[in-house]
Amino acid sequence: MGSKYTHVFEPITIRGIDFKNRIILAPPSPNVASQDGAMTRDFVDWMRPFARGGTAILYVGNATVDKHECHDEETQIDLGTDRCVLTLSWYAEMAAQYNCHASLEINHNGKDTAFEDVGHPPYSASPIITASEYARAKRLGRDPIPAIEMTHEKIAETVDKFAMAAYRMQQAGMDICLVHGGHGNLISQFMSPLYNKRRDEYGGSIENRARFAIEVCDAIRRKVGEKFVIEFRISADEIAPEGMHFDETLKMIEYLQDHIDILHVSAGLHSDFEFKYYRNWCQNYMMPRGFNVHYAADIKKAFPNLLVTTVGSITSLDMAEEIISSGKADFVAMCRPLMADPEMPRKYAQNRPEDRRPCLRCDACTRFFPPRPLNCAVNPFPGVFKEIKDGIVPKAPVKKRVAVVGGGPAGLYAMMALCDRGHDVTLYEKTGQLGGNLIPAAYPPFKIDCQDYLKWLLREVKKYPAKILLNTEATKELLDKEAYDALIIAVGSRPLIPSNIPGITKPHVHWAPDAEMGKVPSGDNIVIVGGGAVGLEAAIDFKDMGKQVTVVEMLGGENYINALRKSSKRAGDEMLMIMEKKGIPIHLNNRLEEVRDDSIICKDLVTGQLVEYPCDTVLLSLGMVPLRDVAASLRRSAPETEVYIVGDALNVGNISTATNGGFQAALAI
Repeated sequence: MGSKYTHVFEPITIRGIDFKNRIILAPPSPNVASQDGAMTRDFVDWMRPFARGGTAILYVGNATVDKHECHDEETQIDLGTDRCVLTLSWYAEMAAQYNCHASLEINHNGKDTAFEDVGHPPYSASPIITASEYARAKRLGRDPIPAIEMTHEKIAETVDKFAMAAYRMQQAGMDICLVHGGHGNLISQFMSPLYNKRRDEYGGSIENRARFAIEVCDAIRRKVGEKFVIEFRISADEIAPEGMHFDETLKMIEYLQDHIDILHVSAGLHSDFEFKYYRNWCQNYMMPRGFNVHYAADIKKAFPNLLVTTVGSITSLDMAEEIISSGKADFVAMCRPLMADPEMPRKYAQNRPEDRRPCLRCDACTRFFPPRPLNCAVNPFPGVFKEIKDGIVPKAPVKKRVAVVGGGPAGLYAMMALCDRGHDVTLYEKTGQLGGNLIPAAYPPFKIDCQDYLKWLLREVKKYPAKILLNTEATKELLDKEAYDALIIAVGSRPLIPSNIPGITKPHVHWAPDAEMGKVPSGDNIVIVGGGAVGLEAAIDFKDMGKQVTVVEMLGGENYINALRKSSKRAGDEMLMIMEKKGIPIHLNNRLEEVRDDSIICKDLVTGQLVEYPCDTVLLSLGMVPLRDVAASLRRSAPETEVYIVGDALNVGNISTATNGGFQAALAI
């Protein structure tokens, strides 16, 4: 008996090629290719879970048509020579084992190639200097370098490079490609009035600006023949004021539609304007799910005979089923949700949607600066894909009695992996519930991804045979008495409460999440001290409750923005936008000096003056401190080489560091 997800799992034949369902892996860049641009066996193994899990098409992001001319990733697949064919065949044949289609996103990034990477100025439609180049030049202390406007000869050469890239993919055993015509890459630089200032037949009118894209697609078709599918990625709206907007895109599609098989509909720009429009194609957890689906739906209405792929925060196959069944799109592409759970298609096909491991949209997986292999905050397997084959945790050679202290994400992942390894596991949790700091993290109503994840995690741990002891503090005496063979300490962290500030112990001063959760009282005029993610989330939450909220933060300028992005990626930018929209003031360069009964006193670190902010409640969001003293008291309660401290107890981090730390410690026991 099949699943109830009849539209998601409906096969489709395009150009005589069978696709078993409508699920596409949107293109990641895993950072596991070789530095000279070759596919590797490690790369194939990193991609294997997606094929095995039931996805129909696998894309790899940003494969360059010529690494020596356009290059913007450390380990970027190079399709510029015939040398790529052999190693690409490993990838194609792996996918074929699972009736899955391996493919690549073919790209030339044009104006975004740095001079330093290729030894010459970048090529583009016009001799522009982009916002990203101005920023790069400032960072490197040199003059900005304009792009070289492509001559007709260079255009023809580049068109041929795209065609040869697709042909090499075909030679390797692939039968579909994704041509990147969006996000401000070279093809979209020709399409967009933001970048294309030409006065010849490649510039000006929409028809002229579509010419390069059409030539690329037609050249690919001539080279690969009829039994090969061309999918074309586009930004439905570049969002930037002078960029290409949706009304123009619809006209552009009129010219493109007969030259492609599938239109892959995204939005936004890649790197320009300090990544301002990155949010439009890679949404953070503060943004709505299915963010760009409306573009695909409108395109499908306008061009009902054109196959359309939609992408952007489609977090489950429940959403995918609704999208396809209602005619908004023909395919659904996901990246981060499939990274969180590559087995999602299989679970849904077996009518087990509740077993899906939810994606947090936290962007812990975007590890590009500096580049590192992609990993996931909720799925620890990509981080150890070389050690663990086929996603199966290996049994331990010797069964041991192991204690896990702490029931947050680090402890719970350690517990589950230890059980999978065959150990006898006891978990101690001091409080009456599992989840640790995930519980306050998931509390704000807008944290829907975190809420789904917490529910999944608490359901999942019940499937394991560990002995879970709630309301039980694991003391040294208790652990010594049990004489465990191994010990994982995941006791977490506590809120930072500075002891040297006058009035900090007053009864109206609390940790912000405690007030959000109603554990402590809060008034109607709140000052939040600390403008990190926890503080900003609390500010938005209390504002939505109708409270008057002010935020003070010690850092200022770029230092503050960089710190916020380090802790919360681009969700921090989103929170600042929401705060501005809601009229929540944030006072930077303000250091807390004193708490009074009806106000706080801060020092303005720019002017040196003292500033008073009236309030009836003071909420602290100054960070967390590892419970190292607790960990130290326990670390000799098992043989010293068999004791591991993980998660925030080791170093304050995030869900990703907790998950991966706990899981990897369990693999060592």
